[in-house]
Amino acid sequence: MDLRPLTHFLSLAEHLHFGRASEQCHISASTLSRSIRQLEDSVGAALFERDNRTVRLTTAGRRFQQFARDTLEQWELLRHSLMEEQATLFGEISIYCSVTASYSFLYDLLSEFRLRHPRIELKLHTGDPADAIARVMSGVEDMAISARPDHLPHSMAFKPIARTPLLFIAPRDAPDWMPETLTTTSWHSIPMILSESGLARERINHWFRDQGIKPRIYAQVSGNEAIVSMVGLGFGVGVVPEMVYQNSPLADRVQRLDVHPELMAYDVGLCVNQRKLKNPLIMALWSQIDSPPPA
Repeated sequence: MDLRPLTHFLSLAEHLHFGRASEQCHISASTLSRSIRQLEDSVGAALFERDNRTVRLTTAGRRFQQFARDTLEQWELLRHSLMEEQATLFGEISIYCSVTASYSFLYDLLSEFRLRHPRIELKLHTGDPADAIARVMSGVEDMAISARPDHLPHSMAFKPIARTPLLFIAPRDAPDWMPETLTTTSWHSIPMILSESGLARERINHWFRDQGIKPRIYAQVSGNEAIVSMVGLGFGVGVVPEMVYQNSPLADRVQRLDVHPELMAYDVGLCVNQRKLKNPLIMALWSQIDSPPPA
């Protein structure tokens, strides 16, 4: 069965951009456009409104989006249940995580799994950790390594792997703008380099609000690794998870600041849509993970 048009549709529905969607699907933009037109001809309705600059889902497209997700999920469940009868699991699992998470957790997470299930292909996509939950919820990824949000969606299952504090970091060689002593008043003039979104950004926003500080935001960036780079270059003070700081190749160019009160630590773990746990491939990996004891 050729279900690739449904995969193409879901990718375009997520990105609303032919270039990014075609790159994710490993096809050309013209091939993706042709696939969508053929799908619309089969459905008998326009699924997207598009012009030279924008792509939007139509009302029919939003209805078809749920159908496409359900169809692909049911097909996978059927296919893998038949595999179980043959006592062999094969297929693929897509996992999304940050670059830091890929070398901090993936080896331990997947080395034994690969020995047990050599016919399961693992596809890894890396990017901004702030996007992890949304990509799993939308069905673009099967699983993701992510920080546990303060309010986990009811449809999501989360299994912790590790706990990491959030740190303030500054350039190793103190620039002119860095005060000798950090006070509530001095924070107003310190340039801050923060994540555009995500749990770390939510925590630092709360911290500043609780301290009555209006931060001077120098830059908002995507990805924690970029924050370490900009701090190392002397552009400002940043906030990153401790594991990013410890594993960064630029760790010797930044220093950890002793700031009180400290930012709240958070759990990092594997997340998956609850419905996907019916999939034998997903469950095989999920059941292998041993969560750490509570802190």
